[in-house]
Amino acid sequence: MDVMTAVYDHSSYRVPESPELQALTARADMLRARVDAARAARPDLWPVVQEKMKISWTADSNALEGSSLSFGDTLFFLKEGLTVQGKPLKDFLDARNHADAIEFLFDVVATRRDITEGVLKELNAMLLAGVKSTPAIGGQGHRIETPAAPGEYKRLPNHVLQPDGEIHHYSDPIHVPVEMSALCQWIAEQEGVIHPALVATVAHYNMVRIHPFDDGNGRGARILMNLILLRAGFPPAVVRNEDRAAYLSALRQADTGSFGAFAHFTLSALIATEERILHDLEA
Repeated sequence: MDVMTAVYDHSSYRVPESPELQALTARADMLRARVDAARAARPDLWPVVQEKMKISWTADSNALEGSSLSFGDTLFFLKEGLTVQGKPLKDFLDARNHADAIEFLFDVVATRRDITEGVLKELNAMLLAGVKSTPAIGGQGHRIETPAAPGEYKRLPNHVLQPDGEIHHYSDPIHVPVEMSALCQWIAEQEGVIHPALVATVAHYNMVRIHPFDDGNGRGARILMNLILLRAGFPPAVVRNEDRAAYLSALRQADTGSFGAFAHFTLSALIATEERILHDLEA
């Protein structure tokens, strides 16, 4: 389906508004200007700051999905190519794949490519490069392993058991192509209309809601959020593993139609990233 003819469910794309969110977007804008000025003043330091940001983003995003690698482990592996004894090899594969996906994302931003289903599939293929199988739930409710399909939309339903004991179901596979087309359409329509951080927030939530791939959906949703931010001149909003409980709680609130808490969370993550960058540039 053509990305500009898909129809999306407006109830899942409501942009939250409140005086508190307006104050947070204003602070994010102010800090972005300070980051730009500090970067211009210290161009020699920027590559190191950017490398630190990339490693932190990789370590935290993978840790949110269960990786055992710390920032130091990730730095050591990506810089030296050496694994750490006692850590699963898949965690190192995930680290390399995520770092490669970030480099691809930077190229998408630099060449001003549109955010399309094709770009999102390429990103998922990078996140899952070398992954042979993904966990799934069989017809009798037991856990099974299915062959990985990097960059391809899911063929089987996926769902997750929540802390309250409820089973949360994501979009049915038959609906994924239309829903992903609608997501890309919505992003394109909002560019320059509403604040990029709010576009990024709503896009992030909807990619999690759809869960279009067999694996890599959480990391992919955070990459999509940050692709939108980077295209608008912001740094990424790095979701820290230490904030995992608050992150998941805000996502669950969004599932009920209340997007304010999730917008507050993602804006706070963006502001925290900006403040860390400023600390490194101005120290």
